[in-house]
Amino acid sequence: MSRIGNKPIALPAGVSVQIAADNTVTVKGPKGTLSQKIDPDISVKVEEGKILVQRPTDQKRHKALHGLYRALLNNMVIGVSQGFKKQLELIGVGYKAEAKGQLLQLSLGYSHGIVFAVPNEVKVTAETPKGKAPLITLESIDKQLLGQIAAKIRSFRKPEPYKGKGVKYVDEVIRRKAGKTAAKK
Repeated sequence: MSRIGNKPIALPAGVSVQIAADNTVTVKGPKGTLSQKIDPDISVKVEEGKILVQRPTDQKRHKALHGLYRALLNNMVIGVSQGFKKQLELIGVGYKAEAKGQLLQLSLGYSHGIVFAVPNEVKVTAETPKGKAPLITLESIDKQLLGQIAAKIRSFRKPEPYKGKGVKYVDEVIRRKAGKTAAKK
């Protein structure tokens, strides 16, 4: 029995849900609109201010889709009501980030700068607090897109395990390795 799939999704004030005939669910809220195509086997209903996701059988495939679509719909409801936010930190000497509109310019220790075009659905800001590492903040209503963009930025220079240099999430813990020991004399 799916524990996630059976939980109803509460709709906050100002959020409306429409289910089209082709099983496309559209969620509208104060921050924007998101839509998701749902598998025809999974049924979605709106009752008493709650979204209910139901599956037809206990097949492994239906159980997997049941929990998946419930989680996706929940993320859509949270996204249009509150939004999502991810922060990345640049650890390293001379590492810089600058946001100009939807372009993110990164200086990550390579011989060339990296210019990354961020999609319009994601709002990007870059700041360098005095005495701290540069910080990139990404905000969006779409959790999937936000995670994908953050992962792409992180992939430009992943944190290395010896000194911890690179682009990392603010809440990420990097497993550190001991370096070479000094030669015996």
